[in-house]
This record gives sequence, structure tokens and C-alpha cells, in this order.
Amino acid sequence: MGNSKMRKSTRMVRCFQCLLVAWSWQLGIGGSNWDHIMDFDQNYRLLWTSTSKDITFEVQSRTQGFVGLGFSRDGTLADSDIVVGWMDDGQAQFQDRHIRAGSDGDPIIDPSQDYTLLSLYQNQTHTVMRFKRNLNTCDNKDDFPITNDTMRVIFMYSKQKPQKGSLALPDPLEAFKGSRSVFLTQRTNQHLLTNEADINILELRNMDVELPESDESLYWCKIFKLDDFHQKHHLIRYEPVFDSSTSVLFLNHMILYECQGLSNELEMLSRRHGQPCFQIKATHCNTVVANWARGSDGFSFPQEAGYPLDSHQATYYLLETHYNNPDYSYDFSSFYRKNLSKQQRNMKIHNGEDEAADDADNYDEDRENQDDYRDDGSEPEAEQQVVDNSGLKLYYTQSLRNFDAGVLSVGIDPNWRHIIPPGQEKVVSEGHCIGACTQQSFPQEGINIFAVMTRTHLIGRQVKLRQIRGNEELQPIVHDTNVDPSYQDYRWLPTPVKALPGDSLIAECIYDSSSRKSITLGGMTTREEICLVLTLYYPRQQALTSCHSLPSLPTVLHSLGIQELASGSNPVEISSPPELAGMTLEKRLISYDWANQFENFQYVTRLGSFKPMCWANAMLPGIEMESYVSNITRHWEPVDTCRNIHTNMISEPVQDGSEPNMIDMPAMDDHESTNLIDTELKAKVTPRPGGSTYSQGGNRPTSGRSSGSSEHGSVLRIVMATAMLAATSSIVNRLI
Repeated sequence: MGNSKMRKSTRMVRCFQCLLVAWSWQLGIGGSNWDHIMDFDQNYRLLWTSTSKDITFEVQSRTQGFVGLGFSRDGTLADSDIVVGWMDDGQAQFQDRHIRAGSDGDPIIDPSQDYTLLSLYQNQTHTVMRFKRNLNTCDNKDDFPITNDTMRVIFMYSKQKPQKGSLALPDPLEAFKGSRSVFLTQRTNQHLLTNEADINILELRNMDVELPESDESLYWCKIFKLDDFHQKHHLIRYEPVFDSSTSVLFLNHMILYECQGLSNELEMLSRRHGQPCFQIKATHCNTVVANWARGSDGFSFPQEAGYPLDSHQATYYLLETHYNNPDYSYDFSSFYRKNLSKQQRNMKIHNGEDEAADDADNYDEDRENQDDYRDDGSEPEAEQQVVDNSGLKLYYTQSLRNFDAGVLSVGIDPNWRHIIPPGQEKVVSEGHCIGACTQQSFPQEGINIFAVMTRTHLIGRQVKLRQIRGNEELQPIVHDTNVDPSYQDYRWLPTPVKALPGDSLIAECIYDSSSRKSITLGGMTTREEICLVLTLYYPRQQALTSCHSLPSLPTVLHSLGIQELASGSNPVEISSPPELAGMTLEKRLISYDWANQFENFQYVTRLGSFKPMCWANAMLPGIEMESYVSNITRHWEPVDTCRNIHTNMISEPVQDGSEPNMIDMPAMDDHESTNLIDTELKAKVTPRPGGSTYSQGGNRPTSGRSSGSSEHGSVLRIVMATAMLAATSSIVNRLI
């Protein structure tokens, strides 16, 4: 009886505390509506929200040890930028660190502490750490700038924590769990599908496609007949449907094309299970509707636009699926886990002993029902399957949005004329969408590009979509300096970019072929390379769906030192210059002295003529057969935002062979009360504009920058909230 009364009183105290905690968060002490949530594994969740200047993170990890989050160029610990935190006898320990390449993997504390702790606490199961930093800390030596590039986010957690008073992290190499490629700063579409009045779902799936046994790629095409759209609908979201844990590893991409017109051939093909794409001559299936690539979990259109589905405009659709034998390393398991289950894993953050005890049985039952759960972080065993039935799930509505959305592809047409020499760290290739093509096709008010997807294969390293207006180069629409071949998803642009009639667009791709001993040619297989940027835009125009280019044959020959080919020769032979006469073109490609002639080759291919290829169902009329690079008189240059910016240096400089003092961040006085702040509560509270840069329990700024009156007001609210929490506990205890 006494225990029951005690438990009842404890719960009443916690109810009052919950109300006060919620009140304090509304005053600006904490809280956020998170733009993004991602489960890195079953023990680690990351939540984040970014603005134009800074980014706020929260790590929720199932551990009582230390946790860490960081960034690196290639997803490894070498030259990484890391922030770590743990609780030490009620005190929050939080440090900005880095790891040098060639070291033993032990993170070193940065001389400049550029992360601001907002809260750090533990409950019975988890460690939760919230912090923020500027997108660009201007600490170029030890910090990674956070951009809309593909960011390799590394994550760490350990069951152990450093010994009291020690700076050394226990077994950092074991605590390092891996990395994920993420677009951290893209804007998010927070409009849920459940807000739509009427949503219909359609699945377009392959049928028993035999997976390739060799290392050859398989392009499989299946035609679908969609004649039920008697009036226009809008496609508002699509996502992949995976068949099994085996076949998903073979999937490289799935593209849904709209086919224009009616034909007996399309009708016949729609009744088949599909066939290799090279056997289909469906030349009118050129308009991209949906594009899923490895690493993506789908795409939702903005509230103002949707892709039109109308039987009067298009009845047949082609699903192209690229299968590739997974004989090279792709870390794709996390995306499979998320999409196969269709929901993110519940991290089960409990708010106290009673709640933890009450939920223990249900939690254990949930774990037993999670086939892919592993305490050691390993992945589920793959099912053995030799056929695939994966495809795309389409969400569409009859409630039309303001604009029809469209897809425009810009880049190099996949062809052998796209040559990438071997043994080079930087090879630049460019695909041109010339102004004459956009002049004919774009509406007078222009188009609004709201999302882009960059596409290369295995050796692509950077992709940029340049925009030229007249003779002036504008800011790039997208510039990814850290491409990941296994994560090529649509990324939302911070704001839609206007492209006007007459604008030229250039897809610029940079490759690293230093690991290859032979040339790489353009093509659709994984061994070959592509350079494409898919843009999503509104309002839709139907005159131009692919705006590509291809190096002209004279440019290709000139770049290889060839003056003339022998007429009618098979295989193709060279007739001049005399020293190359009789040599086949293939042998010239293989035997060319790339090591000494690369610079000349690069110069000719970038400035030589190219063939514009601008078409939808047919090539645009009146376009010249050959074109040249625009005469750009004003190039775009990025602004140096770090000029005259001082970093936040710690009090004691780092000396050779020594470590600086630990950065000690005090936790909230009544740190137990922070255990009452669960994820759902925090997600519902709107953050105070211009939120405080103080830690939740701190009595001093957590950065070296000056504080204003608003920050002093924040401190007062923190003190008031903390005092009321403690007072309420005492009052309720006396009443009971």
C-alpha cells in the first residue's frame, strides 16, 4: 500500500514537472520542429534543422557511454571533424574534436571550439545530445563546412565513457559505427500526404525478372498501360517498392518514362512481362516521370505542383530498371531497412523508471518482431532469391495543384564519344543545353527549378549545373563537390531557381580515373560513365524533355591527333596523319599517350564543337548541327564569407605533445527533469526565434562571442523554470 502511494505521488510530481518543462521550452529554453529525422542504425537516430546560417542537431543513441557525430570527405575517420559528448557525475562533457589522417584514430580536441551545446542528458536507456554550429565555422583546418553537397556523416557510440577527469575516449575505433551520405541543408517538404483530401495508390512492379549472375548490367524495360485516368490527376509522391533483401542489392536505379502517342507496338508490349531494354524500340518513351536511384527513399512534390497523369495525354508508361551484380561495396542496407518496413524505427526513449518498467514487456516483444534487429549492429541475413518484382509506388490525387511539374534532363548524351582518359585525378566533361533550345521551349516567364538529381557512375566526384544568361554566368543551380555513387537522390533547392528562355545550362562533371588503367567511355552500364542532371520544375512545357550534347566527331578526332578517317573502312581506320595511317580507331584509343597528352586532350574537348541534342518526341527544329561554348565574359565566383571572422579559441592553446583542458559544460541543476522531455514533446514545440546560445543549465555562454540582452533574458527564464521545477516537487511531496 505504501509503495502504491509512493508511486502515485512520484507520478503526480512528474506530471507537474512535465507541464513546467513544456512551459519552459515554449519560452525558448529548448525545443524544435525537426526538418529531418534519420535512423543510422537501430541504436542511433539523428534529428536536424538548418537555416541559411546555422544547423541544429540532436543525437539520440541507445547507450550510457559516449556519443559522437562528425563529417569526413570519404566516410572514414581520417581527417574527420567530430563532436563528442557524455555525462560525468551529472556534468555534461562536450567537445569539438578532429582526427588527423595517419593517426591512431583518437580524436584530438580542436583549438577552436565551434559547436554550441544546447542540452545533454541520459535516461535509463539513452544518451541525448543537442547542439548547434554555424554552417561554415571558418575553421578550415579542423572543421568541415556544411553545404548542400553530399555530406558523409559519421556516427559513434560506445557503452563506455571516459574515465573521470580523462580526455581519452575509450576505444574510438570500436565506437565508430560507419557513415551515411546525406543532404543536410536541403529544404524539406513537411506537408504530409494525410493532409490530402483523396489519395490513391498505384504500384508499377516488375514481374519475375531474373537477376544477373555475371558482372554485366541488366537494363529491364516493362510497358504499363494506364487508361483509367479519364481526367487529369496529379502525382504527388513516389517511392520504391522492394521485393526482397537479396534483389534490392542488385537495384541501381528505376526510371518511369511517359510514352507519347498510341501504337500497336506499345499495346503489344504492355501485355508482356518485360524484356531487355535494347530489344524495345519504344522511341517515344522519352519523358521522365519518376526517377529512383540507389540510396533514395522516394520524393514528394511541393504543395504548388504535381506531375500530371491524364489518359488523354499519355496512356503508356515504361519502367526502366537497372540491375547490377553487387560485386562491389555499397552500403545500402539502411535504406532497404527503412523502405521495406515503411516506417522508421521507434527508438523507445523512456521518461523514467516507472515508464521504462511499464513498457519493458512491450519493448521486448517489439524487438522479437523486428526481423532486422541486431544488438551488434549487424544486418539481417539476406533471403536467397534469383528473381525480382520490385518497382515504384505512385501516390496521386484528383485534387489538382496550381502547376503541372515537369522533368528536364541536362548533360552528355551517353555515347562512346564521351571519353574519360585513365590515370587522371581530375577529368572535366561538359554537357550543354544551348540557349537556342530553351528559347524555343521555355515559356516567356521561364521555369522554376525546385529540385535536382545529379547522376554519374563509379568515378564521378563532382557535378555542377551552371547557368549562363547572355554572357554572364549566374550562381550554379547545384554544385556537389563530394558525389557519392551510391546516394544520388533528388535534393530540394533552398529556393526555386528561375531559368528564362535563352538561358544556357551546362552540366559539368569531374571524374577521378586515377585507379583505372584503360579509358572509360560514355554509356549506361556501371563500368561506363554518364554526366546527367535531372531537374524538377514548374510550369511544365512539353517541347523539351532532354537537353543534351555530344562532342562532335571532328572534336573527338582532333583530341586524339587524328586528321582523317579512311572512308568505308571496317573496322574504322585512320588515313592521316601518315604516322597513324592504317591504325584502327580502337587501337588509337587504347595506345594513346594519355600521361603526356592529357592536357591537350582536355583543352580540345572542352573548347571544341559539340552536337546539341534537344528533343522531346523529336529533335527541335532549326537547331544548328554544331555549336560551341558560350563566350562568357563574367564568370561567377563564390563569396568568401570567412573574411575577418574570428574563431572561438579555447583558453589554453594546444602545445606539441600536450592536450588542452577539457571543455566542461554543466548540465541543468535538476538534471533528472530533463529525462521528462521526450522526443514527441520536443518535436511539437516551436523554437523561439533567435534562440539562446546558452546551454540548458549553464550560467555562461557556450561560445566565445558576445551576448546581448535577449540572451540574459533567456538565462532568467532558465533560472525561473529550474526553480519552479524544484519548488513544485517539494510542494507536491508535502501535499501528499
